Amino acid sequence: MRQLTPLDAQFLHAESATTAVHVAGVAVLDPSGAPDGRITREDLLGLLRRRLHLAPALRLRLVSVPFGLDHPYWAEDPSFDLTRHVHETTLPMPGDEAQLAEAVARLHERRLDRRHPLWEMHLIQGLTGGRAALYAKVHHCAIDGVSGAETLAALLDLTPEPRTVEPPAEHAPAAAPGLVTMLAGAVTRSATHPLRALRSLGRAVADLDAIPVAATLPGARLVAATTRMIRGETKKLPALPSLAAPRTPFNGPISAGRRFSYGSVPLADVRRAARTFGISVNDVVMALCTSALRSWLKERDALPDRPLIAAVPVSVRTARGRAGDAVGNQISAMIVPMPTDVADPEERLRTVGAVMRTAKRRFAGSPSAWPSELTSMVPAPVTALATPALFRLAALGAPPVNLIVSNVPGPQFPLYLCGARLLGYYPMSVLSDATGGLSITCFSYDGSLDFGLVACPERVQDVWRLMGHLQEAMDELMELVPPAVPAPSRDVTAAHAG
Repeated sequence: MRQLTPLDAQFLHAESATTAVHVAGVAVLDPSGAPDGRITREDLLGLLRRRLHLAPALRLRLVSVPFGLDHPYWAEDPSFDLTRHVHETTLPMPGDEAQLAEAVARLHERRLDRRHPLWEMHLIQGLTGGRAALYAKVHHCAIDGVSGAETLAALLDLTPEPRTVEPPAEHAPAAAPGLVTMLAGAVTRSATHPLRALRSLGRAVADLDAIPVAATLPGARLVAATTRMIRGETKKLPALPSLAAPRTPFNGPISAGRRFSYGSVPLADVRRAARTFGISVNDVVMALCTSALRSWLKERDALPDRPLIAAVPVSVRTARGRAGDAVGNQISAMIVPMPTDVADPEERLRTVGAVMRTAKRRFAGSPSAWPSELTSMVPAPVTALATPALFRLAALGAPPVNLIVSNVPGPQFPLYLCGARLLGYYPMSVLSDATGGLSITCFSYDGSLDFGLVACPERVQDVWRLMGHLQEAMDELMELVPPAVPAPSRDVTAAHAG
């Protein structure tokens, strides 16, 4: 019996008529190597039946505490029906990328049914070239980006031939807690909440200069530094730049509609750029997003005169952890300026590298768990009632951040689903009033960096144009990188043999 953490519950209660809070992704597949040259819904159902025990979050449903007095619990669904969660559809001719993106956007708009385990898979047939796609989504209260990738990996294989998986060990299903147990827990946690909230407040204040909105308050840096000194934290942390987010076209109240675009850039080029300028791959990702956003905003005469502010999710999950850790969120966030106000491409890249180094040094030197601490300070009944209203209110004032930019590392070798080769995986994240009407997520896989862009059409009407700017930013970046020098061949004859 596992209860949602305050952070998990925040993701649950952030859902509203205009906000669907699930993480998702689109896998584009080449089924030519599958046994029948295609992949079907029955193939997918068979695979899930054999491997569902490797992804424990997929069998769990929510059990609410009466009157919302405490955070909900997870329990195995006694009437679990796999067929309810797996669907199949076919695109109309010609089945191109734009049609796939439109179909996926419609699926991404829909909230998950809380009466059942919070996930769905949609097998999409009819893509050009005989390809297929799999769109999968899981509620953010159940998984974060890293555990979501691990859940997907449980279904994938290293070869077209599916691997043999050990059957699940015998275990007693995680039953729903009884009414008395839930109410007793709610009373106990209500009585002890003031003390826990006070501890969380102390930890959050120590990070006051790294928290959106709070960091812009007068004296925030001094208060944070003094709190760390009182707590006995003697390590000197680097000072963070201003985290005041400017107003942009993609900030403000969002609608329920969604738009999606996707594309890839060569990971080898990204790595070459990282080596050339002495920065990380993730820094190059941030630089590409910065350049693309600058171009998009400049086209609309809406480029602010100060940097955009991005929330960059960071996993705090341990190497393996306990089996139960596969359910729920273990994430924090770095709040990072994006120097969209810098015109010169090379200077912009170097500025991104410097800003990211500062943010990472600060994150490494501080517990940086402020999202969990802030959510722990709010009583459970208040969280359920106040979260949607607070998010809407944040959209009407100065934005806490301009957007979310996330990068999830993936394997650099081919993977297969039911014998079909995975050609690319394009992740999709959440939009909310508080975080803006645009999110950019990428996943590195088999030599490519695959981008998924989700936008509210009221805020970003032409999300494909923004994807084009990302690819143009890659071209611009490679103009700054010296050409690769090919390694000399040791055996000319062998090089031309065959």
